[in-house]
Amino acid sequence: MDKKDHFAMELKLNEFARCLQMPVTTIERWIRQGRIPAKKIGDSCVFSDTALKKWARTHNLSFCLPDEKQEEKPDQKMETLSEAIDHGGIYYDIAGDTVEQVIDSAVSAMQQLGSDTARRVLYESLVAREQMMSTGIGNGVAVPHPRTPLSNSGIADQMAACFLEKPVDFKAVDKKPVHVLFVLVATTARQHLHLLSRLSFCLRDNSFLALLSQRPEPETLRNKMAEFDQRLNNGE
Repeated sequence: MDKKDHFAMELKLNEFARCLQMPVTTIERWIRQGRIPAKKIGDSCVFSDTALKKWARTHNLSFCLPDEKQEEKPDQKMETLSEAIDHGGIYYDIAGDTVEQVIDSAVSAMQQLGSDTARRVLYESLVAREQMMSTGIGNGVAVPHPRTPLSNSGIADQMAACFLEKPVDFKAVDKKPVHVLFVLVATTARQHLHLLSRLSFCLRDNSFLALLSQRPEPETLRNKMAEFDQRLNNGE
């Protein structure tokens, strides 16, 4: 491709962000820093489809134009809570005085994310979601999650339980500070809703909330979530 044709496609900035499944603010900053092979002209992005797809593959990210269909996964296995926690992990003493700081610490602690790029994408997605509306659901719990599924991002479906070093104001619905995060990452909307529904079932149980306040050992928390999985599987 010659220089004249190198930036051959144009999309509005918000459309371009959706193609990469990233917040607009992240796209703007990465273009400004020269980390994405695209140019910002007004409120549009100009780029080479081929160059962007190559860049996305290199960084284990998704890039899908608006008229292209994402690969469907109709037979995707639905994770149980205990499986999702096994993938994401359980972490303690997550440091930070603000929402952004504890999310940064939580993402840094999550061992299964892989590349630094994946960590940046997840962090930016979680913070962007909090800026739209707090994920503090009450009783000292927050459930940070990306606004849209991170399909083809290189990040597997997972849930990480992160006990904070000290409570942090998440502007939760009950105005209580948050002491534990359940960071929820899903590759499809169906998987996200499935895991969120199961987690919500746990968080409506007073005994589970009491357990969280005690900062249980990893095995204790896993076993408790496995019990809830069994109850859900039995139709309770």
